[in-house]
Amino acid sequence: MQNTRTFKDKLFLILKGLGMGAANKVPGVSGGVVAFVAGFYEEFIHSLQKVNSSAFKLLLKGRFKAFYNYINGRFLSLLFFGMIVSYFSVSKILDYLITHYQLYVWSVFFGMIIGSIYYISKDFKDWKTTTYFALAIGAVLGLGISFLDPATENDNLIFVFFCGIISVSGMTLPGFSGSFILILLGNYVLLLVDSVNALFDTFSEVLIGDFSFTSNLERLRMLKVLAVFTLGSVVGLVTFSHALNYILKHYKSVTLASIIGFIVGSLGVVWPFKHTIFKTKATGEFLVDSRGQKIIENYERFLPELNTETLIAFFYTIIGIAIVLGLEIYGQKTKQTHA
Repeated sequence: MQNTRTFKDKLFLILKGLGMGAANKVPGVSGGVVAFVAGFYEEFIHSLQKVNSSAFKLLLKGRFKAFYNYINGRFLSLLFFGMIVSYFSVSKILDYLITHYQLYVWSVFFGMIIGSIYYISKDFKDWKTTTYFALAIGAVLGLGISFLDPATENDNLIFVFFCGIISVSGMTLPGFSGSFILILLGNYVLLLVDSVNALFDTFSEVLIGDFSFTSNLERLRMLKVLAVFTLGSVVGLVTFSHALNYILKHYKSVTLASIIGFIVGSLGVVWPFKHTIFKTKATGEFLVDSRGQKIIENYERFLPELNTETLIAFFYTIIGIAIVLGLEIYGQKTKQTHA
């Protein structure tokens, strides 16, 4: 697969990585949905599943090219390159848009989830008692998660490692938002805002020859937290991919039905009409992160009134659906080109 990719395919793969990275950072949105709808979900899972003992044996023997080819390295490197770039670019733009245009951004995401449900379910024909049950379980779990109360922040490194394992599930399990799970675990700001900002600041300083961060204990703490979180994410990514590869191979229909259910349930998380609840001190003052931004605790959902703002939100929902359908059309054309 990797040797037959054209330059255009590689460019689009980086763009898909950008999409996955941005989706993974937005609470309620799953990067796995992007992979599923864009048509590379199974290749993504299969490639991650190749990171196994055989791959590490090749690595230890110094057979780097064989290792790279074995794990579908070109595919993974382009995809992860897009994700990394996204965390320092697209995701920051999304942070701004959600702060200033929250209703319309969530409306687009809501439409994309609806489009994803259509895309995934339209070709699924194996409906029976077990798959309907799996669909219901997935939907209940997905919806139930959205109404849980969040915990308080915890920078214990063992807990941070566990957060990494859990949060990365959003990349491998469509409909399961890893970033929203981090909100529930109390560590969204610590791991996806403060620690990422610390890394960005460190890179910026190193580029101009400033190494003063080495004496900044708070910066070093944040970098250590990010390193442990990243390690947990890698472990979780490989572990989940092996489990999902086995499940998809032996229980594909039930798994797909569960995924559809999860995505249906995630509509409760991305429901556009909601008030953001921010964390406050006992005095009533807002708690803020290292950049002075108010820390999100959860969301309070409500039914909208029929007015101009609601109609505009509905329009953006249609745009979200159109984006997914556009990806579907592109995916079909790509398959025909390679056929």
